[in-house]
Amino acid sequence: MEISAQIPSFKNFFSGKKGQNLGIVRSMNYEIPGIFRLESGKTLTRVRIEYEMYGRMNADKSNVILICHALTGDAHAAGFHAGDKKPGWWNIVIGPNKAFDTDKYCIVCSNIIGGCKGSTGPSSINPETGKPYGISFPVLTIADMVNAQKKLVEHLGVKQLFAVAGGSMGGMQVLQWTVSYPKMVKKAIAIATTASTTPQQIAFGAIGRKAITDDPNWNGGNYYGKESPAQGLALARMIGHITYLSDASMQKKFGRAQQAEAGPDLPKISSEASSDISLRTSSDISSDTFPERSSDFQVESYLNYQGDTFTKRFDANSYLYITKAVDFFDLSKNGSLIEGFSGVTEKYLVISITSDWLYPPYQSQEIVAALTANGVDAKYEEIRSQYGHDAFLLEEGQLNYLIRGFLSQILVSDIMNSNFYSVSKDETLENASMLMVKKKVNHLPVVSEDGKLEGIVTSWDITKAVACKITELKEIITRDVKYVYSGEKIETASSIMEDYSISALPVIDSENRIIGMVTSESISALIGRFG
Repeated sequence: MEISAQIPSFKNFFSGKKGQNLGIVRSMNYEIPGIFRLESGKTLTRVRIEYEMYGRMNADKSNVILICHALTGDAHAAGFHAGDKKPGWWNIVIGPNKAFDTDKYCIVCSNIIGGCKGSTGPSSINPETGKPYGISFPVLTIADMVNAQKKLVEHLGVKQLFAVAGGSMGGMQVLQWTVSYPKMVKKAIAIATTASTTPQQIAFGAIGRKAITDDPNWNGGNYYGKESPAQGLALARMIGHITYLSDASMQKKFGRAQQAEAGPDLPKISSEASSDISLRTSSDISSDTFPERSSDFQVESYLNYQGDTFTKRFDANSYLYITKAVDFFDLSKNGSLIEGFSGVTEKYLVISITSDWLYPPYQSQEIVAALTANGVDAKYEEIRSQYGHDAFLLEEGQLNYLIRGFLSQILVSDIMNSNFYSVSKDETLENASMLMVKKKVNHLPVVSEDGKLEGIVTSWDITKAVACKITELKEIITRDVKYVYSGEKIETASSIMEDYSISALPVIDSENRIIGMVTSESISALIGRFG
């Protein structure tokens, strides 16, 4: 069998070093060729997807992890853009020696279609009219967002994602990925999310949308180049932001303090709200006048700040379309989530947050129950936090621990290549060698008519046959083949390769049928860098 130059050891799977930041990163974009069809039957052309990539793909592109962002997020998940003071929105878990370790994995994050941060959305120019789409933009669903991501993944040459991960609306995309394209994902990480939007969640979205559409400046969605509906969008953000917090976190951060009592945890809201304000109590408030702005509670000023800053970075029409897509989201079939998940095959990690009342833990538990009922390997974990829904963006220690542990529990099935080439023992030597050259492979399993493993032929065997003037393939087949089962740990495969100085192993099932191949290269990509 072929002798590899050096088979990597499994000893230093994690270096134990503190997580590092990525430094300066840049955004890229991809235009989907031709017509992009939506679930509604409507179509779009020249659809653009903004994305960022951290880390490097290995040779067979089997180490790629897709990160899906939440409602108002974007493609900038980690690192810094030139001139930025703050890193990407999930920098706490993406980078060298972090949960999504860029020394091992290639991380991709794209802005959803319908957004306003580089990907095609309502504020984009309609190529047919030369003007912004506005509300002529077609209705979107979470599935449409995932379908666009799939186009990007295919463009990058990735046949199967090692994992897909996200929180909140990003978690919905994770669930949709595993339902729509189960064979394209090995592992799934869904955090603080739901498989079916509830009436209460729909109600909050409806109020936010009405705040926007009731703003006179919304002008039926035709406000581009004019004054924007900033007041309505700010109010929508304030309403939404309340649902991201918890009562405990708001009590700790603000209590009942008024703005003049601002403590060290409260950011400077604005020059108007923070300058020359004296402390007021209920006895100071005149009974015949409404309290002036300077008597705002700290929590009021905080929400005003959140609303005001949001209007500077987000498009009101995008907010309408995206929140409606969240409302439409429902993966159950015939009222059954078990039936909705019937085709899912990926290994799952579902994480909830103890203080999350927007997507409470019971909804994550329902997801796990439905997956388990379908025989899916689904693990449930809870982040204990007082931060509420936003904990999936803040709890650095717990997130890194849970995600790192899940990704490191790698089985042979997680990294094996199911798209392998094989030959029968009666194949000619010439055809076998031509197949190796054409498909650029160094190992060809020899299988029987019913798919059972009978031996293996390597490029080294072919070379030896030529040198020894052997003409029959069956004369050079190695019959004593080392193999692994799909459910075995990656350490087992690595150990066999080290012990026998080989660089590839057939993967077989309980009936000795070959179902894939695992190589030292695919193991090396996930173990990390080696000296």
